[in-house]
Amino acid sequence: MTKNKSVAPFLKWVGGKRQLMQVISEHFPTQFSTYYEPFVGGGAVLFHHQPKKAVINDVNAELINLYQVIKDAPDELIEDLKQHKNEADYFYEIRAIDRSPDYQEVSNIKKASRMIFLNKTCYNGLYRVNNSGEFNSPFGRYGNPNIVNEETIKAVSNYLNEAKVKIFNLDYQEALKNIRKGAFVYFDPPYHPVSKSASFTNYNQGGFSKDDQERLRDFCDTLDKKGIKFLLSNSDTPLIHELYKKYHIMLVKANRAINSNAKKRGGINEVLIKNYE
Repeated sequence: MTKNKSVAPFLKWVGGKRQLMQVISEHFPTQFSTYYEPFVGGGAVLFHHQPKKAVINDVNAELINLYQVIKDAPDELIEDLKQHKNEADYFYEIRAIDRSPDYQEVSNIKKASRMIFLNKTCYNGLYRVNNSGEFNSPFGRYGNPNIVNEETIKAVSNYLNEAKVKIFNLDYQEALKNIRKGAFVYFDPPYHPVSKSASFTNYNQGGFSKDDQERLRDFCDTLDKKGIKFLLSNSDTPLIHELYKKYHIMLVKANRAINSNAKKRGGINEVLIKNYE
């Protein structure tokens, strides 16, 4: 299966990896059986490499519903996206839908369409939920947002169907419970905050704590003992260096465009960690 350049992220996602793709790709193993990405997010790494066999997962149910709808019903999704309006009152009306007790009755296609619309029209493309799991980013006031990206949606749908891609909405350990030697895992978890004010883990209700970071390290240790290769992205903090000190840690620089304070957007250090040469 040849790579299709139109297969690309359909959302703007916190911590997206498009700008780091070259350095991430340099550290990919040359051969592996199944590709696993248990924190798939916007899917930049998956779509760049387009492996023939993959297992993707995310704890964010809305996001995984969107992947599934793109795979199963791209035409219906595109038609629904065409109904949206780039207007503030309409935006807040659509945003408020998940406050209703009837939200669970909304169709999967409508939910997927809503997610793309809000992502393309909200402030700075910041997908964010409150402690109740409700989307709470404000209207972005963009002139002409690309709400109906028909080419990308169809290309991604074709890839997800032509390749053997399994899609899960589980805890990452559950999603990887049947992993076998020869597979390769790329972890892109919510990052450990570089300061008390820098934490952004609320792309999903519940966040990602220090204990969660330690649990993930323990799971990486389990994979390592099984001889399964993994590559992991995270922030350049003392905790992360300490947790993964027995592995290869490489410093990389990323430009982060998502921050409520424009002066704080820009180059920051991140790390890539791997358990192989």
